[in-house]
Amino acid sequence: MNLFRYSLAMNMQPILIVSFFRTDAGNEPVREFLRDLTAEDRKHIGEDIKTAQFGWPIGMPLIRKLDNGLWEVRSHINGGIARVLFTVLGERMVLLHAFIKKSQKTPAADLNTAKARLKQLKEAL
Repeated sequence: MNLFRYSLAMNMQPILIVSFFRTDAGNEPVREFLRDLTAEDRKHIGEDIKTAQFGWPIGMPLIRKLDNGLWEVRSHINGGIARVLFTVLGERMVLLHAFIKKSQKTPAADLNTAKARLKQLKEAL
């Protein structure tokens, strides 16, 4: 039984509240990324995010720290390997950026996008 199902069975409360990063234009890039996936892939990524939400802090293989204040949810989906980059601010898990991974290393452009959004988020606080 995975951690999320166990948490539900035990009627546990989430440790983190999940939210989507919103651009100044009102777009939510991770939500838009998820909408473009199949229902099955969305469900799998959602379950992985919920596992992090209910079991934080979690390490490998599901969650990996990328940088100061920046982690990734690592999901294996039919379309390949999905990554959702996020930060934790207090009790909030903010989903910053998502992509389908095509190489061993996290692409610099994707990492830079997440870092820029994290900076923007912190400046708004």
